[in-house]
Amino acid sequence: MLTELRRACLALSGAAEIRSHGHPAFQVAGKTFAVLEEYKSELSICVKVGTALQGVFLADERFYRTPYIGKNGWVSLKVYAAPLDWTEIRELVKGSYALTRGK
Repeated sequence: MLTELRRACLALSGAAEIRSHGHPAFQVAGKTFAVLEEYKSELSICVKVGTALQGVFLADERFYRTPYIGKNGWVSLKVYAAPLDWTEIRELVKGSYALTRGK
């Protein structure tokens, strides 16, 4: 799983992998755009979707509001809630990267 997430994230221009709070995280220009983390025994992929779209994702039971940073438009995809769709995850990562990188 980390290998696939790493492949999706590091394919983006200027992306780098770091460790943040003990979790693998991916950054562009020093700002995090994706994290693989475990929170309350739930392994999740965290991405920024923006506050305007956050509710759409939260209506899907596979997602929850990312702790601490959810107020900034972040959601977490529960890895074991359903079979992973890597096409969907790559799109989520690309969207988060675009929101984080800015202009």
